[in-house]
Amino acid sequence: MTMTAQEMIQFVDDLYGATAVGDWDKAASMLTDDFFVTEAPGLPMEGVYRGKNALQELFVKVMGMADVAALDRVETTAGKDHAVTILSFRFADPALAPAELCEMFRFRDGKCCEIRPFYFDVSVFRAAAEAKARAAA
Repeated sequence: MTMTAQEMIQFVDDLYGATAVGDWDKAASMLTDDFFVTEAPGLPMEGVYRGKNALQELFVKVMGMADVAALDRVETTAGKDHAVTILSFRFADPALAPAELCEMFRFRDGKCCEIRPFYFDVSVFRAAAEAKARAAA
């Protein structure tokens, strides 16, 4: 099933919506069985997360290691079998710069089969994670 650009953009909006309210059953239903997310080296959550529960596992890990106050989405664009969203993480501590990134979503058969985040500067997220660790100590 080939998705139009508008269908992919709506899909991404729906997936962000499901994860924002913790509807992990809905989120899992939107992913292929072989879904994976790859976080870049240098991030505290680096690695490959696989399976229908990978998004929940990663979400819980990321939100647990940094005090993310908001996820600000700027825009999503789409073409062929992928969409890209420009976004940033705003942290609870206003002294911390937002972590700016783009997330690439790849689709197959009407579902998301891959997410690959691209951080502008991984040190910003690392700093937020380190600040939370210091506060917890």
